[in-house]
Amino acid sequence: MMAPLGRGIAGPGDDLLPPAVRPFRILHVSTGNVCRSPITERLHRRALELRLGQERSSGLLVESAGTWGHEGAPMEAHAATVCSDYGADPGGFIGRELLDEHVIRADLVLTATRDHRAQVISMGHSAGLRTFTLKEFNRLVRAIDPATLPEPDPDLPDGGLIERARALVGAAAALRGWLLAPDPESDEVHDPYGAPITFFRSIGDEINQALDPVVTALTGVPERA
Repeated sequence: MMAPLGRGIAGPGDDLLPPAVRPFRILHVSTGNVCRSPITERLHRRALELRLGQERSSGLLVESAGTWGHEGAPMEAHAATVCSDYGADPGGFIGRELLDEHVIRADLVLTATRDHRAQVISMGHSAGLRTFTLKEFNRLVRAIDPATLPEPDPDLPDGGLIERARALVGAAAALRGWLLAPDPESDEVHDPYGAPITFFRSIGDEINQALDPVVTALTGVPERA
């Protein structure tokens, strides 16, 4: 199954599994964990389910947290509306503050802004090579030749998704110094907190567009027409 709709962090048994079959954890980070990162988490889960089905996507666990997270808070109402606009389920969400354990367990951290990226990296745990802004990661994966990534393998329990995801992160990290943003703003998803629903929807559209190439690269399955 996919991670529960509330929180994605599983029990300690995960850490005892061999790396080849251990779930690949994707952590989305924003400030309060009530707007941007919940939208990104739920849209990302929805996109994986649409392309792979719930069972096949079980090896990729998507969760979120906030650098100043509102621990225990529900998703902001406009954020929940945006999730529903895209067919993603906003139900059962519980906000949380970013902790060391979240960064330690994450195989890929995607942040809303460069400041969030810097805060995650400053926590240590060798996070630098697996932490990107969402838009930065989008730019990098679009430059990676899919032929250089492991092909999905239906004969493997996880369909080969975990090996492919790990290779993708490594390739993106190797490209980072060579493929810079045209300007700093290109890597930012701005905070809609307190803004009207129209601005939330524009941010939702930015997030959805940024996620599409990422999900394609992770799964090897293009978006359905």
